[in-house]
Amino acid sequence: MTKNEIINKTDLSASISEFEIYAPLIARSAKAGQFIILRLGEKGERVPVTLVDWDADKGTIAVIIQAVGKSTADFNAMKKGDKFDTVAGPLGAPVEIKKYGVAAVVGGGVGIAEVYPIARALKQAGNRVISVLGARSKDLLILEERMARMSDAFVITTDDGSHGLKGMVTDAVKSLVRQGEKIDAGFIIGPVPMMKFTAKLMKELGIKPYASLNPIMLDGTGMCGCCRVIVDGKVRFACVDGPMFEASNIDFDNLMLRTGEYKQEEKLALEGLSKDHKCKIGLH
Repeated sequence: MTKNEIINKTDLSASISEFEIYAPLIARSAKAGQFIILRLGEKGERVPVTLVDWDADKGTIAVIIQAVGKSTADFNAMKKGDKFDTVAGPLGAPVEIKKYGVAAVVGGGVGIAEVYPIARALKQAGNRVISVLGARSKDLLILEERMARMSDAFVITTDDGSHGLKGMVTDAVKSLVRQGEKIDAGFIIGPVPMMKFTAKLMKELGIKPYASLNPIMLDGTGMCGCCRVIVDGKVRFACVDGPMFEASNIDFDNLMLRTGEYKQEEKLALEGLSKDHKCKIGLH
């Protein structure tokens, strides 16, 4: 095995793949909630990816990547035996793991991969762990069996009703509370609108919510400033101050505006049309 080599690759769906990568230094120091930077090619984009699993004895780490842009599509085209040019980390502040009592982890889409190590660490710390997983449809649901094994209560929701309960993760959280679950803390990772409304609901229900703001990250070291977010009225940097923040006072509306700013350019790049795009920075 050589550094940064893909030891194993598993396709979880048409657009989502799990990679096991040989990175012994990262495997020895990784903690729940941290991430790495992946890069392919000397001029490749630096892509922050949350650590899903790690094995210090084997020297391997695991990440799950959804192809949503050109760089991530290039990653998911790689095969066992290929190597990433850069695998840097672990980066970011680990999630505070302690005895909360009853902890709910809520994962939406590929965010399920990111709540997995948090749920495991919370369970090891002696918490009762409730897992709520949501996806648009059954074919986009990942890590169901792994999450179920470490959960004291386990609920699946799909937008189309193809698996589990039809509806949103917020519906499942409300139902759990109505059934008598006394949840002390909630850890939410997924699309920004989902995190916004789940955090709002948890606050109303008396649950202390935390949300991971990794969708805004780019450089991963605080140098570029792209990941600036507003928490408690102050500018914070998701990659170095987070990515997990107490969610009660996150300005999610500002976050949604900023994460959607370059969707058209990302679409063009994915379609291979970016060579015809002319930079407009400074023209407004």
